[in-house]
Amino acid sequence: MSLLEVDDVVVRFGGVTAVDHASFAAEQGRVTGLIGPNGAGKTTCFDVISGLRRPTTGRVGFDGRDVTAISVHRRARRGMGRTFQRLEAFGSLSVADNVRAAVDIHRGLTGIAVPWRRSRTAQVGALLDRVGLSAYAADRADAIPTGIARLLELARCLAADPALLLLDEPSSGLNESETEAFGRLLRDLAAEGKGILMVEHDMDLVMSVCDEIHVLDFGSVIASGTPSHIRDNPAVQRAYLGQADTGQVA
Repeated sequence: MSLLEVDDVVVRFGGVTAVDHASFAAEQGRVTGLIGPNGAGKTTCFDVISGLRRPTTGRVGFDGRDVTAISVHRRARRGMGRTFQRLEAFGSLSVADNVRAAVDIHRGLTGIAVPWRRSRTAQVGALLDRVGLSAYAADRADAIPTGIARLLELARCLAADPALLLLDEPSSGLNESETEAFGRLLRDLAAEGKGILMVEHDMDLVMSVCDEIHVLDFGSVIASGTPSHIRDNPAVQRAYLGQADTGQVA
């Protein structure tokens, strides 16, 4: 059984179908990509998975349980974490204090008593080091570059130690060397047993780090498979990459 199962999900906004009978899965210990053109329904799928939106029809399963009808907070307590396209950091706080807030919120949700300050500080430091943000610890969150702010979002998400990471365009704003380091971090997290589902437009990153990729077009899954399968799929080339049947994914 997959860690995450999206089963025949439909989302309609009035007469518009944003997600059209989409079914896909994400496995524990693997990086899964969810790609497609702008407006394909990727973020709407994330909203359904994370509990921000109820599907019109269909089911979401997580860790062997049907979670379709339960709240965002209950999903988070069960081990689901998400980052967003729109940055949600507390701009007037430092990078370290943003992570500290996430640590405290998670402990409040799980009912874990906050231990003495040094232990909490050590956890914050470990999270900043994990995502490569130690040098930015004292900087205000609204003064750091966009790509670095996305790493801050990831650090805050990891504070909850989720089993499943939902990452929405996490490499946006990163330069080439930062993207390479981010890809290595994703592989390390997967090797530790976390499931990762990633919406991403950087095809070099997607093709290098993902074990499996699902492609959405007009809300429907048009292809699923390994990076090599997706790279050579004519339907993907036409719908997403704007190439002829004989072309190759860049």
